[in-house]
Amino acid sequence: MHSTRGMRARRTLALATIALLSLGLAACQTPASSTSGTESEAVALPPLSEITPVADPSNVEGPSTARIGGPSIAPLPDPPAPELPVTVTSHDRTGDTEITVTDTSRVLALSLSGSLGELVHAYGLSDQLVGRDISTNFPGAEDLPVVTKDGHSIDAEGVLALSPTVILTDGSIGPVDVVLQLRDAGIPVITVERSVDAETTYETAQQVADALGVGSAAPPLIETLKQAIADKEAEVAKLLPADAEKLPRVAFLYVRGTAGIYYLFGEGSGVDSLIRSIGALDVAEEIGWKGEKPMTDEALIAIDPDVILVMTKGLESAGGVDGLLAAQPSIALTTAGKNRRIIDVDDTLLFAGGTRIPDVIDGLARAIYAPDSLK
Repeated sequence: MHSTRGMRARRTLALATIALLSLGLAACQTPASSTSGTESEAVALPPLSEITPVADPSNVEGPSTARIGGPSIAPLPDPPAPELPVTVTSHDRTGDTEITVTDTSRVLALSLSGSLGELVHAYGLSDQLVGRDISTNFPGAEDLPVVTKDGHSIDAEGVLALSPTVILTDGSIGPVDVVLQLRDAGIPVITVERSVDAETTYETAQQVADALGVGSAAPPLIETLKQAIADKEAEVAKLLPADAEKLPRVAFLYVRGTAGIYYLFGEGSGVDSLIRSIGALDVAEEIGWKGEKPMTDEALIAIDPDVILVMTKGLESAGGVDGLLAAQPSIALTTAGKNRRIIDVDDTLLFAGGTRIPDVIDGLARAIYAPDSLK
C-alpha cells in the first residue's frame, strides 16, 4: 500500500515538475530543423528498373519533390524473447548514465524522424509500442496515440497517461530536460545515438535492441539493412549517365525563411553519405566542407552546384522556388538556380536514418535522374 501511494505521489510530483519545466523551456526551445508536422502518406512507385533516366542529369530544368516510400525493411519473423532485467548506457546530453530496464511490455520510442519507432517495429516488437511520435510510420502505427506536439516536442502529460515501462529517445525531440525528467516518474528513459546515416544507424539499432533486452536480434537486422542499401545502390547505379562529366554536382542547403542565411551541409551531416549512395558528386566534399556551417554568397556561386537539395518546410518558408531565388540572389546565380533545379525532400525523412535509408536513396535517385517519372 505504501509503495503504491509513494509511486502515485512521485508521479504527481514529476508531472507538476515537468509542466513547470515545459513552461520555462518553451520560450527558449529552438524549433527542430526537420519536421513536417503531418503524417507520412504511403507512396506507390514503380521499380527503379522500370523508369527511364534523363540523358544528362546535370542539365535538367525545373524543380522536383522527392517522393519517399517505405519503410521497406520487413520486421524480423522470429524476434527473440526479451532477456530482462538489462542494464544499458543512456547517452544523455549531460553524460552517460547507467539505466536498468525490467519491463518492456509498454514501450515509447520517440524521435523526430520516427526512426526509433520503426526500429522497434523492425525487431517485430511493434505490439509493445503504446504510443508514437508524429513521424513514426509503419503498418498499424496509425492506431497508436501521438505524444508529440507540433512534431518536435513531448506531451509529457500524454506520455504519463500511457504508463510506459521504458522510453527510448535520441535527443531530437524535447525539451530534453523534460524528457529526462520523466525518470522521476519511475520510467526508465534511455537516450540512444541519433541515426543520420548508415553507420550511425547500425550503432543505434544495436542500442535499441540492447535496451529492449533483445540484443541478439540486432546483428541480423543490421545485415538485412546493409544488404538492402547495397541492393538499392546497385539499382541506382544503372540510372547513372555513361559519361562521368554528366554526373550532377549536388549541394544540400538548409534554408529557413528569407533571412539571407543558409547552411551548407558537408561531411558527417548524413547528406554526404546519401549523395554518395546515389552516385552524384557532392560539392561540399569537393571543397572539404565538414559539418553544417553558414555559406557565403560568394562561396556558393564559386562551387556552382547543378542541383540544390532543400527541406520541404524550408522551401515553403522561403515562399517556394520563386521566393527562394528572389530572396537569395546567390542561389539564382548558380547553375541550379538558373535551371530552377531545386529538389525538396520531406523534412522528417531526409535525415531519418534507420530502416528508411534504402527508401530515401530510392526517392532521391528518382528526383535527380528521372524527374519526369514523378509527375
